[in-house]
Amino acid sequence: MASPYDTPSDPAKRISHALTDGPDRAPARSYFKAIGFTDEDLAKPLVGVATTWIETMPCNYNQRELAQHVKQGIRDAGGMPVEFNTVSVSDGVTMGTEGMRGSLVSREVIADSIELVARSHLFDGLVCLVGCDKTIPGAVMALGRLNIPGLVLYNGSIAPGRFRGRDVTIQDVFEAVGTYNVGKMSADDLHELETVACPGAGACGGQFTANTMSTALDFLGISPAGLNGIPAAVSEKDDAALEAGRLVMRLVRENICPKDIVTREAIDNAIASVAATGGSTNGVLHFLAIAREYGIPLEIDDFDEIAARTPVVASLKPGGRYVATDVYRAGGVALVARELAKRDLLHADAVNVDGRTLGDIAAAAQEAEGQEVVSTIEQPFKSRGGFAILRGNLAPDGCVLKLAGHDRNHHSGPARVFDSEEDCFAAVKAQEIEPGDVVVIRYEGPAGGPGMREMLAVTAAIVGEGLSDSVALLTDGRFSGATYGFMAAHVAPEAARGGPIAIVRSGDTITIDLDSRSLTVELSDDEIAARFADWTPPAPRFTEGVFAKYAALVSSASEGAVTRPPQSA
Repeated sequence: MASPYDTPSDPAKRISHALTDGPDRAPARSYFKAIGFTDEDLAKPLVGVATTWIETMPCNYNQRELAQHVKQGIRDAGGMPVEFNTVSVSDGVTMGTEGMRGSLVSREVIADSIELVARSHLFDGLVCLVGCDKTIPGAVMALGRLNIPGLVLYNGSIAPGRFRGRDVTIQDVFEAVGTYNVGKMSADDLHELETVACPGAGACGGQFTANTMSTALDFLGISPAGLNGIPAAVSEKDDAALEAGRLVMRLVRENICPKDIVTREAIDNAIASVAATGGSTNGVLHFLAIAREYGIPLEIDDFDEIAARTPVVASLKPGGRYVATDVYRAGGVALVARELAKRDLLHADAVNVDGRTLGDIAAAAQEAEGQEVVSTIEQPFKSRGGFAILRGNLAPDGCVLKLAGHDRNHHSGPARVFDSEEDCFAAVKAQEIEPGDVVVIRYEGPAGGPGMREMLAVTAAIVGEGLSDSVALLTDGRFSGATYGFMAAHVAPEAARGGPIAIVRSGDTITIDLDSRSLTVELSDDEIAARFADWTPPAPRFTEGVFAKYAALVSSASEGAVTRPPQSA
């Protein structure tokens, strides 16, 4: 008589067979059967569907629905989908508060938790649904650690809001706070703007960090080309999720793994997309971290080399005119790839999870008639990419200069030094910052913050007060993708770990120079050494809990601010 355990499993169950097959695994199958899975289901490859849904922001809000379509696609293609979720932290909601310390920390928690669930439940494949800023690199990092067949799908950009006849984004709200503080906007006007700026689900609409990373994943190849760019509120997003589910099963059956897709050439393509779209400086931090998880050598100076040769061919906020939904209507980010390919600025042979090369994707781009979002390579919006890497006696290990939204190459002026974002914001709000100043915000680095907060509340207030063309800013923290102006972030080493930014005093002359790629303070080496002799590292802000653990394990921003075991630090 045949045993119920004699039915062979799908040969694509390369990993999960150890979890579900044979008499010894009856207890595990019993658990699965308790929630509706059948013997037929359990004979199929086990594919995780990770969501980052949370009810604290619109950015990830449509993922519960999209997950159902991903799961249906997996079932249609012969897999057994299992859904699970992890955390996310809203940059926009927490910005300017203590809560913002958790944003970058969440990237590590997301990567850790996806890895933990997938390793523990022996998944054969994985689809990660992502939305807000840190969920995107976190998911890619997890796939690199696991190296099981998988892909990442972005749940889409939010639509712009409408305020008095014009499109607006969350960037406008942050800047309006500065305008209100100087008496150029009424409380009623500000309230009206905040009410309409974010009309529904989806991540922030400009080429801020979420859309920067979504674009980059198309170029990296780990997201199916063209699917990320479909906006959250467009019905085709459901079809994209269904296709992602079907596609992951092809990867599972053919055993195509993330490290087959994510190569150094693919990372170079992704960095080029950040440069060509005037994207977020957070892309530097995240791709340093991603490269480490894939065992790919990548240095901070490599970003400058790529940005210097890559023109800006997309006019996107914060430095340009348009938002992500405009890119979608114009023909998608494949238009950017098409233009860069004309000058051999891409590795065209790099492969996408959908089976095509980036060159194939670029050649197949279809442009909407009359679109003005993406320019030709012959007439770019800017001749070089949207960021640069600087070094000097203030940043021996490097920093990232944001070039979006201005044409300045040089600024020299007196330092205005603040030991926290809150102190600086109070000074900006009190209109104490003068034209020509170099605002310095320190002790906000990966360890010193901890968590490397973004400074959008400060930078947007500076813009709102009309100072963006006359003030420079530097910090060992980060900038939001919505930040623009002459500003340098990720200054390394950070102040809390003895970086020279720690001994700068108000009134010192600081010079930021793009042409020489330098960030310097006018102090002799002897004076810097003398000041350090009187300097004492500050006590940690947290001695217990997640922030204390993170501060103890996190690396420099110049290495991607990744956490690592003490013996490898």
